[in-house]
Amino acid sequence: MAEISFRQALNDTLREELTRDENVVLMGEEIGVFEGSYKITAGLLKEFGPKRVVDTPISENAFVGMAVGAAMLGLRPVVEIMTFNFITPAMDEILNHAAKIHYMFGGQTAVPMVIRTPGGGGQQLSATHSQNLETWFAHIPGLYVVAPSNPQDAKGLLRTSIRSNNPVIFIEHLGLYNTKGEVTEGDHIVPFGKARIAKEGTDLTVISYSRMASQALEVAQRLEQENKWSVEVVDLRSLRPLDKDTIVESVKKTGRAIIFEEDWRSYGIGAEIAATIQEDAFDYLDAPVKRVANVEVPLPYSKPLETAALTGAKQLLEAIEEMAPRRRRVSYARS
Repeated sequence: MAEISFRQALNDTLREELTRDENVVLMGEEIGVFEGSYKITAGLLKEFGPKRVVDTPISENAFVGMAVGAAMLGLRPVVEIMTFNFITPAMDEILNHAAKIHYMFGGQTAVPMVIRTPGGGGQQLSATHSQNLETWFAHIPGLYVVAPSNPQDAKGLLRTSIRSNNPVIFIEHLGLYNTKGEVTEGDHIVPFGKARIAKEGTDLTVISYSRMASQALEVAQRLEQENKWSVEVVDLRSLRPLDKDTIVESVKKTGRAIIFEEDWRSYGIGAEIAATIQEDAFDYLDAPVKRVANVEVPLPYSKPLETAALTGAKQLLEAIEEMAPRRRRVSYARS
């Protein structure tokens, strides 16, 4: 297993899939000559040419619509939206066409396309460039929505997404691009709808995804090293379909659940998970489900204000200290 960056894992997978299947094409603003705003498509135009790596006009609704048509006719477009925030002009093409065509045509026409897009805060990019909009798309039947937290899952989920016959929203957190991790060589696949137990534990469960899952793992490992609490971390990986079985089984084991997400708290992914736990694991709970999320404001440009609005390891640690089993809190207070 080689250690590579999240960015490199995506680039390698795109190259491998372009080589494997001539029907795979890339589309997006400045992904060719400029190699993408975050260099995910570096070197691919030179290697595969302008018919396979297509620089599009600055019109998300136009090139997403073009990708829908291309997918219906047998290609496998991988669209890059420069930032999650720019996906809004293409909502009609995604909601009313990509997600519904297979159903409305009675299964006669598939729409095998992937929309890759970076999102998330912490980069001081201000309110209209720092959003987490995954809840919008996870709400829509007909779409798959995935959000990997590490290079291994980024590679496995992107490969699965490109080979799927369904439209997929593939979310990449800006704060993860430079992170490194070991990646399995070869035809590594991560299935949709299967969460990962990133760390086993017995005192409580933290459920998360994307960058927050990697932060949750760091916090859990530190607490265990300090002999404070044993925290189980569930990395969702897939938001639609959601692996409810893994969530429920983990909560049944620990009796406590914290949902940790970089998103606004109201109406979010966390609300769906909390409802799942209430419906399927209520009798096993030793404390109410807790949600840790962003402050509900547009993210400020000012770095101190941005930091204050974003959730993170500090907020998660405070939630764990408040919820952890009393026997552990007592021993911690005396240390």
